[in-house]
Amino acid sequence: MRPRGVRSAAGVALGAAGLALVLTGCDGREGALKSAGPTPTAVGPVRLWPDLPPATNPPIDYGESDTQRVPGVKVADNDVHSLDPVAVVRAEVRAHPDTYTGTDGLYEQTAHAIEACGTAPAACPILRPYYRDLTGNGRDELIVGIRMPDQQVGVRVYLAENGGLTRIMSTVDQVISVELAGRDLILRVGSAGIPGYEYRTAWTWDEEQRSMLPTRDEIVRVKPPGTGPSTVPAPHLVSPTPTPTDTPAPVPPEATP
Repeated sequence: MRPRGVRSAAGVALGAAGLALVLTGCDGREGALKSAGPTPTAVGPVRLWPDLPPATNPPIDYGESDTQRVPGVKVADNDVHSLDPVAVVRAEVRAHPDTYTGTDGLYEQTAHAIEACGTAPAACPILRPYYRDLTGNGRDELIVGIRMPDQQVGVRVYLAENGGLTRIMSTVDQVISVELAGRDLILRVGSAGIPGYEYRTAWTWDEEQRSMLPTRDEIVRVKPPGTGPSTVPAPHLVSPTPTPTDTPAPVPPEATP
């Protein structure tokens, strides 16, 4: 038996020889490591007009963080699957009669149609509900869509807590589609002023505000140039599908005064 030191030395020699062979074999052959070229210098943000005083007046309140306890609705075991979505929206309609604007607002004809859902189900404006854990609490929230005039759709999200129900999101727009991506609720809306583009807004749960907030808003090209004016299809809610990852925008060059 050879001494342990001899075996270790031989192993090191063989390893070095093998490494040299690999490096030699890769040189000039297909699959060899190649340089990706010089790395562009990262450009940080440049603040323009740094002497501008800070704003003293808050912006207009659009009600993004408004929440509302739904009156008279009890949720057994905090399970929203046990609820009737029509009954939930009807409870809000009855709690805010003659309210046609704001987060509680509905068109008058929409409110009347909701009251008649039991006797005229074909004309009921409440769409099929969806369920997803948007808050990260381990339980599903209730997502309700409401058809309205002028191709508008109201989207509301409800959180079950302490045996009751809290509305944590309410918005109305001319919706192309609504998508679920992880814990984000993404609304796609056609742009009337910029043909070939659409708005995409991601609503995300904010633990501090205890509500869904529009955390990302972007304008996205959806038609190549020269294909004619943009047309907005009739609104509808689609089945939950992953949202494609957009290609990152290039880093702009450093701004100069």
